[in-house]
Amino acid sequence: MIKDNLKKIKQNIPEHVTLVAVSKTKPIQDIEEAYAAGQRVFGENKIQEMATKYEALPKDIQWHMIGHLQRNKVKYMAHFVSLIHGVDNFKTLVEINKQAKKHDRVIHCLLQAKIAKEDTKFGLSFTGIKDILNSEEFMELDNVKVTGLMGMATFTDDTVQLNEEFSSLFNFFKEMSTKFPTLTTLSMGMSGDYQQAIANGSSMVRIGSSIFGVRNYIT
Repeated sequence: MIKDNLKKIKQNIPEHVTLVAVSKTKPIQDIEEAYAAGQRVFGENKIQEMATKYEALPKDIQWHMIGHLQRNKVKYMAHFVSLIHGVDNFKTLVEINKQAKKHDRVIHCLLQAKIAKEDTKFGLSFTGIKDILNSEEFMELDNVKVTGLMGMATFTDDTVQLNEEFSSLFNFFKEMSTKFPTLTTLSMGMSGDYQQAIANGSSMVRIGSSIFGVRNYIT
């Protein structure tokens, strides 16, 4: 099932779009099946669960942290995480930089923009993102590299609203990437809306249930 689902999704995704297979709550056997089908990028939302899977699985896997990040747990993934999606404040960047330095690494991160009209979604305002990228304090973080932006749209079937939210972030991303050439990744879109996200300029999609099936439990 997983192999077939992956094949179907990849047929609907342009080559320039990175597929992050969201494996949170899923057993190692499911990830192994996706790995055998050629998938190498996986997303988790719990650091300790991701660290356990990292130890058990092949080391050419790229692990993406996609959940809301608790600063006191960054140390558990600093030695292996490939990309952190949901950075929504400067203090978190400082902690990531601190832990990356201990391992002589530069950790790539995405700043999370709040584009949804839901109070439950985390994220920075566009102004907040500008303030971070333009700050002298940010320039001093040698072990962190912000390589793009990330956003989560409202959970809705309203395609007009989704298009508005996705396009607003894409337009902002275009504006910022002209000033900051390191911004090359725009992570938008999940199982229910990834095709709209891609149509609105997303270069990275986070897909879980459409690959692995319904999650075993809610986190």
